[in-house]
Amino acid sequence: MNDAPPLTDRSALARNRARALALPDPALFLQHEAVDEVQERLASVNRTFTAPAVVSGFPALWQAALPGARIVADTPVLDLQEGAHDLVVHAMALHWADDPVGQLVQCRRALRPDGLFLALFFGGQTLHELRAALAEAEAEVTGGLSPRVLPMAEIREAGALLHRAGFALPVADSFTRRVSYGDAFRLMADLRAMGEGNALAARLRRPSRRAVFLRMAQIYAASFPEPGDRIAASFEVICLTGWAPHDSQQKPLRPGSAAQRLSEALKVPEHRLPDLPQGS
Repeated sequence: MNDAPPLTDRSALARNRARALALPDPALFLQHEAVDEVQERLASVNRTFTAPAVVSGFPALWQAALPGARIVADTPVLDLQEGAHDLVVHAMALHWADDPVGQLVQCRRALRPDGLFLALFFGGQTLHELRAALAEAEAEVTGGLSPRVLPMAEIREAGALLHRAGFALPVADSFTRRVSYGDAFRLMADLRAMGEGNALAARLRRPSRRAVFLRMAQIYAASFPEPGDRIAASFEVICLTGWAPHDSQQKPLRPGSAAQRLSEALKVPEHRLPDLPQGS
C-alpha cells in the first residue's frame, strides 16, 4: 500500500480542464500536436488496430482522432478490461499521475499479447524558463518557495518506467516545442486555457502576492528574451513506445551464444590480455 501523500489534486485538475474546455478558444494546440504525433507513429507500424483505447483528460478530441476507440479518464484506476485491446494510447496525462508505473502496468494488462502501447506526456524540460523565473522571484520577494509547477520526469527516467511495467521492445524519445509569448502573464493565461494550471495537492490555498508575479515577469523577460520583446517557453513531450510481450517478438541473445567472434566480423587480429596477478 502506498501511503505517500498525493501529488495531484484530482478535483482541481478536473476543474482546470473543464474551465479550459468552456473557453471560446481553449489552447489545445499541444494536444493536437500529440494527436498528429500518434497518428504518424501508427502509420509507420505495419498493422491495423481493431480495438484501440485512449487514456485522456480530453475525450472529445481523441474520439475524433481515433474513431471507435474506447476513451477512458486518467483516473488512478483505469477503466480498462484485461486483454481487451490491441492498442492503448496514454495521451498527455501521465505527468499528472501519482503512480506513473501503476498507470503503465494497467495499460499493459489491458493489451492483448503483441499489442502496442504509446504514451505522450510533458517531460522535465517543460517550462524550465517559468520554473527558474518563479523560483528566483519568490525567493527574492518572500524568502521562500512554494509548489507552483508540476515536477515532471526526465527522459532517462521515463524510459525505465517501461521496463518496470513489463513492456517488451521499449523505446523512449522526446521532442521540444518552443512557443513565443508577449509576456509571462500571457503564458500563464495559455496554461490555464490548456487545462494545465496548478493542480498540485500541496499548492498554496491563498492568493500569492502580486509582487511575486510582477518580479517573475521581469526576470523572465530579461533571462529568456525572444525577438520583438517577447519571451520563449519550452514544452518537452516525451514519447514512450512498448509492446505487450509475445513469443513472436525479437529477443536478445544469451551471453556467450554468438556464433562468430567479434574480431572475425571486424577482420582485425585478436590479442589475449595478460592475466592479472592474484590479489590485484
